[in-house]
Amino acid sequence: MTEEITGAQSLITSLEAAGVEHIFGIPGGAILPAYDPLMDSSIRHILVRHEQGAGHAAQGYASATGRVGVCMATSGPGATNLVTPIADAHMDSVPMVAVTGQVGAASIGTDAFQEADIRGITMPITKHNFLVTDPDEIPRRIAEAFHIASTGRPGPVLVDVAKSALQATTTFQWPAELHLPGYRPVTRPHAKQIREATRLILESRRPVLYVGGGTIRAAASKELLALAELTGMPVITTLMARGAFPDSHPQHLGMPGMHGSVAAVAALQKSDLIISLGARFDDRVTGNLDSFAPGAQVIHADIDPAEIGKNRHADVPIVGDAREVISDLVVALRAEADNGNTGDYEAWVQFLAGVRGKYPLGYDTTDDSLAPQYVIERLGAIAGPDAIYTAGVGQHQMWAAQFVGYEKPRTWINSGGLGTMGFAVPGAMGAKVGMPGSTVWAIDGDGCFQMTNQELATCAINDIPIKVAIINNESLGMVRQWQTLFYNSRYSNTDLQSKRIPDFVKLAEAYGCVGLACDSPEDVDATITKAMEINDVPVVVDFRVHRDAMVWPMVAAGTSNDDIKYARDLAPDFDEDDL
Repeated sequence: MTEEITGAQSLITSLEAAGVEHIFGIPGGAILPAYDPLMDSSIRHILVRHEQGAGHAAQGYASATGRVGVCMATSGPGATNLVTPIADAHMDSVPMVAVTGQVGAASIGTDAFQEADIRGITMPITKHNFLVTDPDEIPRRIAEAFHIASTGRPGPVLVDVAKSALQATTTFQWPAELHLPGYRPVTRPHAKQIREATRLILESRRPVLYVGGGTIRAAASKELLALAELTGMPVITTLMARGAFPDSHPQHLGMPGMHGSVAAVAALQKSDLIISLGARFDDRVTGNLDSFAPGAQVIHADIDPAEIGKNRHADVPIVGDAREVISDLVVALRAEADNGNTGDYEAWVQFLAGVRGKYPLGYDTTDDSLAPQYVIERLGAIAGPDAIYTAGVGQHQMWAAQFVGYEKPRTWINSGGLGTMGFAVPGAMGAKVGMPGSTVWAIDGDGCFQMTNQELATCAINDIPIKVAIINNESLGMVRQWQTLFYNSRYSNTDLQSKRIPDFVKLAEAYGCVGLACDSPEDVDATITKAMEINDVPVVVDFRVHRDAMVWPMVAAGTSNDDIKYARDLAPDFDEDDL
């Protein structure tokens, strides 16, 4: 005879059956029944200080490990505090399951205490979501949630469970198989499309591999390296794909887009063929669409058919998993090479090498102030390519993408599509929980840091020794940069006065962390080295940097990539005589 248990016990048992090892969350009335069996579970629950921190931690965990991240919150404000990380995970294709409590089934729709229609609220920003009022449905819905979150194009799934379902009795039965009509992600690319893509690659003279975050989600870095080396084609990696292809590789031109390298932007603009792998032609990459890569045909490979042709017409659309698409392209191109048929890209490669040599990434330094780019460059050099780096959003994020050398996938974690300030600290916390043997640095701005720094308490109490580098320029730096360039240096509400209030060193110490400060270039290496030597508690370093440093290169929003500025008063000249 099957033993009767509560819905709450069934929920926790279901999470165990789904392979969950860690949950980030905060209890409250509607979800409280689930927290009692959680005490006896093998799952480690980490009590955060804000539900937004729970969601971003689940994202960091998922991005670092490739496994589904899990967060939990109560009804009403607990659930709505998860909306930002859910939207963030949706934009960046992060596999995440959010479990929320809901008021009792009889009270739904009555505006009961702490009631919010979280299913309706999150409908546009989840891959799928469920409202569970029948306790017998709990195992099946949890199994479906994890399957949907982790297959096809990954994304967030919300499971909202009524308190009455958690309190009622049921029997536990994990589903032997799932029935999800209409959900059949295509992973295998069509052979005809692979043949057509192969033909275009061999016929082109100026191809470029445009690599997006889907390549990392698909664990396709090894296959990407094989494709690049087989063909000799130049490679660019988007903000979300940093680390998918080694920065040190001679074929890598860096990051494209608004703050991309001049060579990467030139590769797209002047190409005759773009091979897009798990990228979505985001506006931050394309600039003005009408003038984007005017001479290029497009091979667009993506697991999500809705992305193909959404922003740019695809001459060869390929629906499929990036790893399988790349593997099939490698097989097809090798067969052609064995028959003596290879592409001729020598002049193109030489042209781009000339652009890269003429317009390298760089920055200005002064004797009496600390350049933020120098801090991040040295941090990357000392912590090395095995460390994991998270970032908030703004200037420090762009500098971290530009000046840290990424050699491996899943070592760069940030909020790309949604651009969520405050992501770095909780994201680092989740990454460290998922990868406890790795050094994890949160590269944060003084504005971002003050949005979620309460999670330092979570890290200190739960022995999660992350390291935080605050790039403190006393400002909402990226907004200030725009005010400098486009608003006649009228700095309306961007002065944070963060070198005065708060004292970040004292704040770190109040949270049980080690606090360090640095304002001199001569002390940067020693300060980073000291932080690297502390591995039993979190470390926060206040780098007091030059206020007016700017992120270059830059394509102003809505303008053409042809209008890229290498520095404030310098626009690069693409000499195409060699092409």
